[in-house]
Amino acid sequence: MRHDSANPASPLHPGNPGNAFVEAVARVRPQLSVTKAVNSAFYGTPDLESWLRDSRIERIVLCGIQTNMCVETTARMGGNLGFDVVVPLDATRTFDLAGPDGAVTPAATLMAATATNLHGGGFATVTTTDAVLGDA
Repeated sequence: MRHDSANPASPLHPGNPGNAFVEAVARVRPQLSVTKAVNSAFYGTPDLESWLRDSRIERIVLCGIQTNMCVETTARMGGNLGFDVVVPLDATRTFDLAGPDGAVTPAATLMAATATNLHGGGFATVTTTDAVLGDA
């Protein structure tokens, strides 16, 4: 998945360095490459849900950035669509974020809140990378 922001000032705009995949990811030849402009990978091109269903894939493992934005939104939608969603929390990252009152919530707190939201809401199984790799 690649988030292509329409905002030229965004680091995720296609013309900015933040839009590039890190080297380890860039070396991988994906079976599917989805481009999106919103938080959920299910609102991208090509259609992720259709591809997963056509491929008979029922379990998805989500990693990446931002934990509390794209990862959480995609996990919630995947769960709502009936997929078995797994989120190895240690394979996600986020950043400190200021709220409407200006108070900054630390990244670790946002990640913990996402884990609670996904687990407590029944959207996904929140686990670790080691646990996922142990399942392979």
